[in-house]
Amino acid sequence: MDRYAGVLEEAVDGTRQQERHYQLLSALQSLVKELPSSFQQRLSYTTLSDLALALLDGTVFEIVQGLLEIQHLTEKSLYNQRLRLQNEHRALKQSLRQKHQEAQQACRPHNLPVLQAAQQRELEAIEHRIREEQRAMDQKIVLELDRKVADQQSTLEKAGVTGFYVTTNPQELTLQMNLLELIRKLQQRGCQTGKAAL
Repeated sequence: MDRYAGVLEEAVDGTRQQERHYQLLSALQSLVKELPSSFQQRLSYTTLSDLALALLDGTVFEIVQGLLEIQHLTEKSLYNQRLRLQNEHRALKQSLRQKHQEAQQACRPHNLPVLQAAQQRELEAIEHRIREEQRAMDQKIVLELDRKVADQQSTLEKAGVTGFYVTTNPQELTLQMNLLELIRKLQQRGCQTGKAAL
């Protein structure tokens, strides 16, 4: 008798899963209509159905939320690093101006042109150094963000989310961003739990 109850329970769970899959697929199809037509064409019924299957148990929603939080923390950290560098540069230039003013005030008038020329060279050297440090910082930020994107792609690919794999192709990245946006919109609608109404 217990064996039949287990079979019946599995059948009911399977039916619930099918209903949940259909709800998610229907919601995804509705959301896809809001995307540009070029991306609507790339999101076939099969792709959306596979995405709905990946979303069934809610794990992908949690993964996406975790990745989003990590991304925000990374962006904030990188922003603060860049801001710190800019503040250091501002202080360096201010200190240099102060030093130059004091030197000019203490300088004898006949030596002033020589001093000003030397100060101009020093200022140009500092400005060059600042540009180079900012360029290096910006490159570091871009590389770090590219690594984050690759980590996110890899994580979602390993989680079985259709359409995700490590790529730098701009069209594929845009498609992946659209898929993420669909997942986020479903999440905001409360679709991550089977009990929530779509």
